[in-house]
Amino acid sequence: MQSASAAAEDITQLKKKRGDYLTAPFDPRFPNTNQTRNCFQNYLDYHRCVKTMRAKGKDIKVCEWYHKVYKSLCPISWIKRWDEQREEGTFPGKI
Repeated sequence: MQSASAAAEDITQLKKKRGDYLTAPFDPRFPNTNQTRNCFQNYLDYHRCVKTMRAKGKDIKVCEWYHKVYKSLCPISWIKRWDEQREEGTFPGKI
């Protein structure tokens, strides 16, 4: 069994690896239990951010927060399908 200080250190190390949170933080735009819309919105926001930063010739690292959030919220199968749809030009969202 781990001591409390060892457990706290493990959590600190995990936060450093994944960012400041273990899962998506609360977003007041999506207060309900169902986080489907939150997932989709962060997916859109990430790709819009990347598109904008690349157009300006800037680093896309500022977009990483959206990436972490949608990866935390969205099922992998949805992400794969949306990525395929974007490649095919059939994605329903506006990026």
